[in-house]
Amino acid sequence: MKKDTGFLIDMDGVIYRGGELIPGAKEFIEKLIREDYPFLFLTNNSQRNCRDVVAKLHRMGIHVQEKHIFTCAIATARYLASQKPNGTAFVIGEGGLLTALHQNGYSIVDDDPDYVVIGEGRTILLESVDKAINMVMRGAKLIATNLDPYCPSSNGTIRSGCGAFVSMIELATERKAFSAGKPSPVMMRLAKAELGTRSFQTIMLGDTMETDILGGVQMGFKTVLTLTGSTDIGDLEDFAYQPDYVIQSIEELLEKGAFEAIIKGEAKPELVFA
Repeated sequence: MKKDTGFLIDMDGVIYRGGELIPGAKEFIEKLIREDYPFLFLTNNSQRNCRDVVAKLHRMGIHVQEKHIFTCAIATARYLASQKPNGTAFVIGEGGLLTALHQNGYSIVDDDPDYVVIGEGRTILLESVDKAINMVMRGAKLIATNLDPYCPSSNGTIRSGCGAFVSMIELATERKAFSAGKPSPVMMRLAKAELGTRSFQTIMLGDTMETDILGGVQMGFKTVLTLTGSTDIGDLEDFAYQPDYVIQSIEELLEKGAFEAIIKGEAKPELVFA
């Protein structure tokens, strides 16, 4: 029987780090599937479509389905479809974003679009940025799939994120982009609706205070910060908001009583609490 409590789970820094699976991640997801807890992997990466993400997870030994993946590209496309059905977009981005827009009734154009939509890309040309700037100056609305300034790479370095690309257009046009990705309530609300849970029954599990935890706090979700990603325990004092729980890694949720304590909102001495 499907449980009332559901999980929204960030990926990089929670399930894997670069190309390496974090200990306990596979077993935790198997537990959710076995015990019929609804869950979604929530990612601010708009490059890959759901099938590609599933294939990556399968290679790591985590056997999930496309229905378990919810990307900022999907959130962006659904938001645009709700604002202007069957609209048009000039896109700087890759396959995941293009697929999501097409699936939600949008046409990709090279002239006079309703929206300029920016996602991640490994080969973004200055010519495309200049084109986007002129479109926004002529009235197209500027949309970002997320505002992350950088993204981690598989070799441990970082690369420019969507927010870095968008900032160029914002600076040139003096227009601010609207973002539907984490921590935007747009993405968090859409993901919760997919789970079919109520706010207090939704648990956000992530490694980043500025996106995962902030998004969950703003929506009234229970929030669990894991320290296997971009946040150290000492960083918490820099934020005006705090997660409900702090764990060393996802493996802690497999320990006796820890999972149940978080489900029920109870304290457990072995866990670190903010």
